[in-house]
Amino acid sequence: MKVLVATQKPFAAVAVKGIKDILEAAGHEVAVFEKYEAQADLVAAVADADGLIIRSDKVTAEVIAAAPRLKIVVRAGAGFDNVDLEAASERGIVVMNTPGQNSNAVAELAIALMIFMARTQFTPATGSEVQGKRLGVQAYGNVGRLVGQKAKALGMEISALDPFLTDEQIIAGGADPVHSVEDLYACSDYLSIHIPALPATIRSIGYDLISRMPKGATLVNTARKEVIDEEGLMRALEDRPDLKYVTDVMPDNYEDLRGKFGMRVFATPKKMGAQTAEANINAGLAAARQTADFFATGNTRFQVNRK
Repeated sequence: MKVLVATQKPFAAVAVKGIKDILEAAGHEVAVFEKYEAQADLVAAVADADGLIIRSDKVTAEVIAAAPRLKIVVRAGAGFDNVDLEAASERGIVVMNTPGQNSNAVAELAIALMIFMARTQFTPATGSEVQGKRLGVQAYGNVGRLVGQKAKALGMEISALDPFLTDEQIIAGGADPVHSVEDLYACSDYLSIHIPALPATIRSIGYDLISRMPKGATLVNTARKEVIDEEGLMRALEDRPDLKYVTDVMPDNYEDLRGKFGMRVFATPKKMGAQTAEANINAGLAAARQTADFFATGNTRFQVNRK
């Protein structure tokens, strides 16, 4: 089988070597396609691929239509909203992610962003401590649990909301269960978002929720830009001069937000959650192992487009 590693933003060299070693040892041909300039380049490159490993690259219906041999797409990372799952499912193509491989990197960033804002973006102004504050975690999966654990080590109190977990599972993960998103926002001095961008979650966090947060609260988004209603965020920050927003997914209206609210808002220049050497390597190698295992045994454990 031919596996195409298509990354507009390449893996680290050591990760590429590891991917090739894993797949070639399993008897597969590997083609590495990096730093391509246009989506049309990816469309052309997949023509003879049986497997596809990507990062944040967009696997659209057009890409899928151009790949008649394609059987599996593995997204090296947790999010998979850059893959057209419906188009893949119609063709019987398995789509997987690599859950957990980037989790620690994202969790460390979420904690760093909280402290960055608490300490007034490291300016000489007087800041505050996170110890004794309550952190709300929206979605208590791989990343959310790690954020909670690290925050607890800093002396924070942890609340979590996750409709896919029981109260017992949340408690075992070190957090107090909360049963509505409204209650989670209302009790959180810091709120860390870890939900995916799905039809039900896109623009779901807006004025009503943000305005429920306690005085001086900070909203932290290391998930997806699309889950924020940016107009609602703007209104909430206008009405509540005590609130702050920090993210590694720059809002479309960031210049307006920064211009109006100054240091109450901060966004990194690009998505930084998984931008560590360790996460880069871990996710790439996991994608290679899952691809090889799928071709060898049909294992679809991490499939995300199950019907």
